[in-house]
Amino acid sequence: MAFYDLRDFLESCRKENDLIEVDRYVDVNLEMGKALKKSYANNGPVIIFRNNGTDYPAVGGVFGNRKKALRALNAQNNTVLPWFAETIDRPIAPVMVKSAPCQEIIIEGEDVDLGKFPIPKFSELDGGPYLTAGISISKDPETGIADLGHYRFQAIGKDYFGFMAQPFHRLGKNCNKAKALGMKKFEMALVVGTDPVLAYTCQVQNVPDTTDDWSLAGALRGQPVELVKCRTIDVEVPATAEFVFELEIDFETEVSEGPLGEYTGYMTPASERPIARVKAITHRKDPYFQVLLTGKPVTENHILKNIPLEASFYNAMKKQFPTITDVAVTPSGGVQLYAVIAMKQRYANEARHVILSAMSSNVRPKWIVVVDPDINVHDSAEVEWALSFRVDPGRDVILVNNVPSAPLDPSSHGDSLQEKTNSTIGIDATMPFGKLYATVAEVAGWEDYSFPEISSER
Repeated sequence: MAFYDLRDFLESCRKENDLIEVDRYVDVNLEMGKALKKSYANNGPVIIFRNNGTDYPAVGGVFGNRKKALRALNAQNNTVLPWFAETIDRPIAPVMVKSAPCQEIIIEGEDVDLGKFPIPKFSELDGGPYLTAGISISKDPETGIADLGHYRFQAIGKDYFGFMAQPFHRLGKNCNKAKALGMKKFEMALVVGTDPVLAYTCQVQNVPDTTDDWSLAGALRGQPVELVKCRTIDVEVPATAEFVFELEIDFETEVSEGPLGEYTGYMTPASERPIARVKAITHRKDPYFQVLLTGKPVTENHILKNIPLEASFYNAMKKQFPTITDVAVTPSGGVQLYAVIAMKQRYANEARHVILSAMSSNVRPKWIVVVDPDINVHDSAEVEWALSFRVDPGRDVILVNNVPSAPLDPSSHGDSLQEKTNSTIGIDATMPFGKLYATVAEVAGWEDYSFPEISSER
């Protein structure tokens, strides 16, 4: 059963002793980022920062590890990828409601002040405080189809953000369509603090732009998302969201946005971008303001992306190669640049066909390793063992130059983000097809052997 809202999920974490509340003062300027990074590094709990210099408690770590992700999705680790891929093919349309908790408190006009909210600055090099946990909601100006996405929003003025959305992202496409239609302004909403499933919906890949993301979210929840119309803009938002920022993008007014420590682990420079002006802010009574740390892997940002992106990649690859058994797109590779695929080959060199297909996928991995099904793709030690003893570098490595790359990868080449290219490498770490290979020296049955003197949880 889906969680009704963020509060429902937090209560679940509390019952599992996976939530702590901090009453001492923690500054949103740099200190909160240090606390969250320390928590992630120690597989820590969800943290509620009660005392942060604002009237609103901040919540971090909602997506802090895979265990929390599986809890949010109500899924099992060994079946989550096929479950996710199959579930999004069964969309459930949203339902509209007339009144909603997210509009219990309304802030408009001169009362709008972004400085009153616990929007953190995580790194000394960041251009300012960034709202990175918000879910942006925009609609195709021609079709009205909704897009849910995660984009970076820098709180720059009292009532406006600077933001980055690339032309190949759906928000960027919607903005470009609006400009092509002669629109000087474009409406969108930014919601903070929702049922976690909505955030995972933002990360789904390999779906057409004609996909209504509310229906994908409904599929993952197993029930419809309740929506309410915004008060000042023609956009629908989750009725149970903690905060809603009703925005109007002004294409004719730009501001310097950035720099920001991105998912690659490197700073991206400042650039002139359109502003998103706040027309109204609505929120629940006694709301929680969700924050999300990004920067050098591994952070909460990478854990959030991991399962949806792996599932999308798994689904796309398995449709072409049905004997693929598992994939990993690792958080340490930014959930993009390093992919491991396990498969049972049906013919000689099929692994090489898999490599070439993965190179042309929209994930754009720079490193692709294909292994046999006996290798746990999520265990780096097993993958390294396969690389060390099943690979002849002169025979099993494929290098392709001038491949479209991750735009924010600092090792890529090109004058603009859209033109970035790099080399990509594929490694066939499978045993030779149809031939006897060396016998694995494994202690059989050790995993099921009962030996109470040694705990498996140590």
